[in-house]
Amino acid sequence: MPRVKGGTTHHRRQRAVLTAVRGHKQARRTRYQTARESLLHAMAYQTAHRRSRKRDFRALWVTRINAAARAHGLSYSRFVRGLILAGVAVDRKNLADLAVREPAAFAELATTARGALA
Repeated sequence: MPRVKGGTTHHRRQRAVLTAVRGHKQARRTRYQTARESLLHAMAYQTAHRRSRKRDFRALWVTRINAAARAHGLSYSRFVRGLILAGVAVDRKNLADLAVREPAAFAELATTARGALA
């Protein structure tokens, strides 16, 4: 039985890695060994940042809600507590969107929250 050197498989594997790092710069794009290491790091960052993106957006929403609530004389925590007591079930993403795009609707929610706190 003749020896199989696996050249085709080797080139195919290298081509897959080099294709995956096309957006990288310099040696990270052209040299296989450096590209493979760069790809491994990129995949690790990708996984971590998929998790942190959720935290980052929630923090952004809370900041926007807090700014809009303070414009109506309430802190963020008192505003959210008032909404809970009033039985208003709106998530933070939609509250932040209302605060930015529809200030009048947010003002009604702030009035509702203030009334529930009193």
